[in-house]
Amino acid sequence: MLIAMGGPMSVNDEAELPWLKGEKQAVREAVAEGTPILGVCLGAQLIASSLGARVYRSPTKEIRWFPIQAVRSSVPSFRFPSACMAFHWHGETFDLPEGAVRLAKSEACENQAFQLNRNVIGLQFHLETTEDSALDLLENCRGELVPGRYVQTEQDLRAVPVSRYQEINGLMNEILAFLIES
Repeated sequence: MLIAMGGPMSVNDEAELPWLKGEKQAVREAVAEGTPILGVCLGAQLIASSLGARVYRSPTKEIRWFPIQAVRSSVPSFRFPSACMAFHWHGETFDLPEGAVRLAKSEACENQAFQLNRNVIGLQFHLETTEDSALDLLENCRGELVPGRYVQTEQDLRAVPVSRYQEINGLMNEILAFLIES
């Protein structure tokens, strides 16, 4: 299984980060081979870009705990709960790759999750987040917490109960099990 996750960069930074070209080629090959792939945040954007979809600055930065809503499809796909809380930390978004099915959306971002075939899932949000990794983000990326409609304060982000992390980690386990079964 290939898992791609993100950091403070853009998949559009190929001029500054030429290794992105090889990374995108590897993603295209993995998709073509039917390898299970999970892309998280920048990883989802990398999958989208690799497959010809546009990745661009979102109209609003989303850094907060915020609900996502499942989008039902007639195509067999992973099923999110109708609504659940997720941890968000992103300033870019993407169009869906050709043939992909939207799995989730939010008030701030139309394309929160997608699936392509049975083996590829992209998540704009972070279900892998733990209390420790959230604290690391706050420590190292505090400058991104500029006031905005979809940006929580550091105090609010720190006040999240441990049970919330356990809930999203459980959902991440369900996604991984789904992909492994593919």
